Amino acid sequence: MLNRLTDTLNFQSEALSLRSERQRLIASNIANADTPGYVSKDFDFSSALRQATGQQSVGESSLASSTRLQLAGSSAGHLGLNGTPAGSRGQPELGYASASQTNLDSNTVDLDRERANFADNTVRYEATLRFINSQVRTLNTAITGQ
Repeated sequence: MLNRLTDTLNFQSEALSLRSERQRLIASNIANADTPGYVSKDFDFSSALRQATGQQSVGESSLASSTRLQLAGSSAGHLGLNGTPAGSRGQPELGYASASQTNLDSNTVDLDRERANFADNTVRYEATLRFINSQVRTLNTAITGQ
């Protein structure tokens, strides 16, 4: 029972963290809209969330997998998902946007697209916050018995 509650809260926590990171990237794209040669950055949220929650393995090179060190712990609870230390998280794989229209300065930021992504991500960020608040209120009600 406790594992299901923890998994649900961890999922929402990872989603909130990734939404925050995506918001930072989109804001950076908007801030650099006039920077010559700047390439717009973003990442696929759904695949990053699957990777962060352990539902999808991280792609590794053969060198990285052969030199990987295993951590030793006295309790199974000391290690997180896939043998990674608890609290550590990988960075999402960034993608670069291609120019939607030609620019003389080679800047690939499309302000209309970035504004739409910013608004969409903001709504989803707030929805994730509401899910977390709802889950915490439900747990609080269950604990207090009211």
